[in-house]
Amino acid sequence: MLPHKKISILVVDDELSIRESLSGWLQQDGYEVESAADGPAALAKAQETHYDIMLLDVKMPRMDGITVLKTLRESNADTAVVVMTAHGAIQDAVEAMKLGAHDYLLKPFDLEEMSLIIEKLVQVQTLAMENLILKDRVATISRFENLVGQSPPMLQLFETIVDVAQSDATVLLTGETGTGKELVARSIHSQSPRCYGPFIAINCGAFTEHLLESELFGHEKGAFTDASYTKKGRLEMAHGGTLFLDEVGDISIKMQIDLLRVLETREFTRVGGTVPLHSDFRVIAATHQDLQESILKKTFRQDLYYRLNVIHLQVPPLRERPEDIPLLAQYFLRRYATETNKKMDSIHPEALEAMRRYSWPGNVRELENALERAVVVGKGRQLKPKDLPFVVGAEEEVVAGLSLEDVERRYIAQVLASAKGHISNAAKVLRINRTTLYHKIKKYDLAP
Repeated sequence: MLPHKKISILVVDDELSIRESLSGWLQQDGYEVESAADGPAALAKAQETHYDIMLLDVKMPRMDGITVLKTLRESNADTAVVVMTAHGAIQDAVEAMKLGAHDYLLKPFDLEEMSLIIEKLVQVQTLAMENLILKDRVATISRFENLVGQSPPMLQLFETIVDVAQSDATVLLTGETGTGKELVARSIHSQSPRCYGPFIAINCGAFTEHLLESELFGHEKGAFTDASYTKKGRLEMAHGGTLFLDEVGDISIKMQIDLLRVLETREFTRVGGTVPLHSDFRVIAATHQDLQESILKKTFRQDLYYRLNVIHLQVPPLRERPEDIPLLAQYFLRRYATETNKKMDSIHPEALEAMRRYSWPGNVRELENALERAVVVGKGRQLKPKDLPFVVGAEEEVVAGLSLEDVERRYIAQVLASAKGHISNAAKVLRINRTTLYHKIKKYDLAP
């Protein structure tokens, strides 16, 4: 049976004995119940308080149930109405159903039957609410370019994206590989005034210095061997939109100087060309490197860093938001089940727990790859632990001969390492409170 603690019911009948018997029965089922002796009293209560369900007698003095139903539908269409009528007045029940009543009960009625009808309505309302929540999540995912999350770090990131998107300032995204930095960049672009312009991305670490120069600036025909035609560069293509420089920390010093000049003037020339070109674009850069450390090592220019780091966003790693793993896993499961035309639609609790405990060094990208593989190799409608061999394998450890305390100590140490010593996150993974975790750290002489 579904939980009823938030389900409220209004019983409307002119007979006191019926009101009291129905109220007592429903309260025993766990519902919050109020009653009204006639139609006007019921409508007055419905104006002050929202009721999930109303049990409404059809034959009442002053105002009959059909009139109450009509009035209720004009002001509060969310309340599910079950009409109560005598065996000889089936036509009243039919008319009420046409007006939007969800069901009917014939007097004298069976209380067990009434309980089943109420429970069915609760299930319908619960499914409707879950559908609204799912639609809201889908809208959020679409709004944020498939960024999925409901953890505090992600909610904070979503809020910052909305604020940052409205300006034209340069943004520097930092975070580990696989955290979704390009998705963040696309989300900023899609919510900005430049959303109707192009989003041009380039992975700066995927090209040699000379190829990157040609990719960014473009080249004129004959500028070098094999340059058999004039080619627009990404700077030119990004006019009116956003230029996303991924892995900007991998750019050579010479290219950093050239890029700095472009960011200051928005002017450049193609390789082999002499005519200055102008392009209007917003820059979003991303890197997994520590650029301040690169500055100390003389591999990254400080002036370029300041030019890029106008607004800084840190994209959190997956281990710092473990509560997002179930939502992400379900999201990827649905996506790849649809793509592969498989009927896999759920995840076994043990498989989900294994995913929660795994450290995910490859972050969301690794999780996505794991789910894609699991859908391909999995059998049946449910994803099982055996479909995630490398996740389960990473947790397997020979513990023969160890005491229970030894096993607990080693596991807590492993979780603390995965959480980089973050007590709150480690406690969430272990499903204990922080005080208990502190006691165990002290007991086993662990480094937090």
